[in-house]
Amino acid sequence: MGVEGRDRQKILEAGALALTGQLGATVQRLRKAYNLSLSELSQQSGVAKSIISQIERNETNPTLATIWRLAQALDVSIEGVLQMTEDEPFLEKTSKSDTPILVSDDGKCRLAIIGWIKTVEWLQCYEFSADPGGVLESEAHQRGSVESLSSREGELEVEVAGARAIVRAGETLRYRCDRPHVIRNIGATMAQATMVVILKAAAME
Repeated sequence: MGVEGRDRQKILEAGALALTGQLGATVQRLRKAYNLSLSELSQQSGVAKSIISQIERNETNPTLATIWRLAQALDVSIEGVLQMTEDEPFLEKTSKSDTPILVSDDGKCRLAIIGWIKTVEWLQCYEFSADPGGVLESEAHQRGSVESLSSREGELEVEVAGARAIVRAGETLRYRCDRPHVIRNIGATMAQATMVVILKAAAME
């Protein structure tokens, strides 16, 4: 019985060590993927910088509360942060019914929000569609912001501070959006495009 108890303890210790090592590697990989420093992850998770460093170096056994805080900050489930390995793919699907859609004032333009909520403060992605004659008017974003409009169908006109340009199917137009800007469907058919907005681009002089 004594030998069996010692063997079981060794198995538990080995399992805990392997799990902690996997956790540390996953935390470090996700932190670097999000381009977060130890200090930034500490601020977002409420876990001390020194503790995160020890976890990444496999020098401590974190509590469940600590793992939960790190998982929340890294936008993964506790199961994910414990099970995920470097070779596993990241797959996250949003159904059509769960995709938010914004509608222009004239009711003719639609923006389906396809970007990730985690990046909304610096990167936004939309599927844009407009009926003939549709107009989407937007206020200025923060200084240095850039918008990229890739047309798939139809003919769109973009106006920024009085300057105008036309983008057709297969073409991409990039422009400053840190000033009022307007997108118009000037064609006779529906227009569709993918829109990417970079809100924290370097200021353009």
